[in-house]
Amino acid sequence: MIIKPMVRSSICINAHPVGCAKETENEIAYIKAQKEKRGIKGAKEGGAGPKTVLVLGCSTGYGLASRIVAAFEYGADTIGVSFEKAGTETKGGTPGWYNNLAFDRAAKKAGLASITLNADAFADETRALVIDEVKKLGAKFDLIIYSLASPVRTDPDTKVLYKSVIKPRGKPYSGKCIDIMTETLKESSAEPATEEEIASTIKVMGGDDWRRWIKQLSDAGVLAQGCRTIAYSYIGPELSHAIYRDGTIGTAKLDLEKAALDLDKELKSSVGGGAYISVNKGLVTRSSAVIPIISLYLSILFKVMKEKGTHEGCIEQMERLFAERLYTADGTVPTDSEHRIRIDDLELADDVQKKCLESMKSVTQENIRELCDLEGYKHDFLAANGFDIAGVDYDKDVVRMDTID
Repeated sequence: MIIKPMVRSSICINAHPVGCAKETENEIAYIKAQKEKRGIKGAKEGGAGPKTVLVLGCSTGYGLASRIVAAFEYGADTIGVSFEKAGTETKGGTPGWYNNLAFDRAAKKAGLASITLNADAFADETRALVIDEVKKLGAKFDLIIYSLASPVRTDPDTKVLYKSVIKPRGKPYSGKCIDIMTETLKESSAEPATEEEIASTIKVMGGDDWRRWIKQLSDAGVLAQGCRTIAYSYIGPELSHAIYRDGTIGTAKLDLEKAALDLDKELKSSVGGGAYISVNKGLVTRSSAVIPIISLYLSILFKVMKEKGTHEGCIEQMERLFAERLYTADGTVPTDSEHRIRIDDLELADDVQKKCLESMKSVTQENIRELCDLEGYKHDFLAANGFDIAGVDYDKDVVRMDTID
């Protein structure tokens, strides 16, 4: 069959197997080049860096990029967990399903151990599987990446299903957004969350599950001396705070940040390790496309940062995180006053934000192409599902949907 992107309500609902694999391979190639450029030696080569890494939420975005950096720049063996819909002979799977296939194939070719579990990362049964697999490797984790983003989570103890929402707190919020497929400006609004929705979002996206992972891994004795764990967050510019940082998701992220402080103390005491939050740059995701103001802000941000030569995607961000924050020459991890790693420094630079704010105030339908990087935003939007990837023939028949060959 010929596969073209299917977009509904600003969300791409299908994926191209070959395109997903090609984009994953492109990210791996970039990391291999960076390893050569920086002269990085992993732990197995007598240098710094992790030996055995667990990536929770390994299939897309920052999670996939982290796994690629750990494996192909630092030579680490990896165990990844994500919950994907598998492709069948005639029906497509989720983008992450194909990304995982491509990663595992490349890792095997490079002689790296790569175990990918298609399972619910919130479930205790999955934690038991991970513990079993790392013991089979005869290894212990020295880095745990927590990069889960989910609309729902079932509490393992109470079996209550919680749902996360992206809403403001206290009062309604409205702002401009872009329909990227039609390149039109629209007004979008969101009603304030109820207290129940806020509490439920914290249950899904806050620190509960991260704490549970570290406790059970620690109790099982599979944390290496010096083990570090890191979770990802976003702060963004002040103009987005009402819908994001001060909204339901931001409230959950504050809970995640509190968990990092607690886990840092625990890991320092138990294995001489540490726990961190990395505050990352804003990027195109499935959710950002439908959040009021965020899609418009990101398209302007991309334009400004590309003009300044400072734009980064997921893979560039994670490469810089590992090389310039987590595994520095002197072994220190630079953080801000609240113990957060700031890899959003280029986004929040004063000159960048000044220009973004000016454009946000003056953008109209008439000058949208002048002020916004519509092509770049649209590419990232489609590329996340394997479309618009250079070198892929999208007019070629895809014979099977359960393979990337």
